[in-house]
Amino acid sequence: MLKIAPSILSADFCNLERDIRRVSSADWLHVDVMDGMFVPNITIGVPVVESIRKYTDLFLDVHLMVEKPGRYVEAFARAGADLLSVHLEADMPPFLKEALHAMDQCGVKKAVALRPITAAEAVLPYLELGVDLVLVMTVEPGFGGQKFMADQLPKIAAVRRYIEQYRPGCDLEVDGGINAQTARQVIDAGVNVLVAGSAVYGADDPAAAIAALRG
Repeated sequence: MLKIAPSILSADFCNLERDIRRVSSADWLHVDVMDGMFVPNITIGVPVVESIRKYTDLFLDVHLMVEKPGRYVEAFARAGADLLSVHLEADMPPFLKEALHAMDQCGVKKAVALRPITAAEAVLPYLELGVDLVLVMTVEPGFGGQKFMADQLPKIAAVRRYIEQYRPGCDLEVDGGINAQTARQVIDAGVNVLVAGSAVYGADDPAAAIAALRG
């Protein structure tokens, strides 16, 4: 089933509660956590996720764009995250596996994320570990409003093939430059979770934008 996950990175942070309610017709809420080290931007942390959790029942999809993400798994799980994704480029494989194990211990769904430079085959060891989601970035992570990278479509299709072979039922999510047009391309490539920021929050009617993404 297709899921829509508006990214609050494009919301008005002075009116965050209002902007979360404006996307209540979505399935998930995508929360981009950036530390200024893994990516050249700093966004939000644990206290904001904790506050968001108090005001919405939407599934909180928390994307950790941070160095050594295992340090923060427990804190974000306690804050109310439903799913945590960690970048394969953010730490050494043994420590990433420890982070995924910590997610199991904390009772949150676990995911891995890939930057555009990372090959599809990199997900294979993590599919064997039972991840619940793979996130393929279709822009270079760090900032919202970037142009969709169409050269990631073959990689998306390859990840979908790996999922079907090794971890059926695992979700495949994309983040970056998603709008009503590019959504069709990634869905055709096998995606079932769409992250959209400016396409939703930049629209006059966010609910209509979400409906357009559903097609």
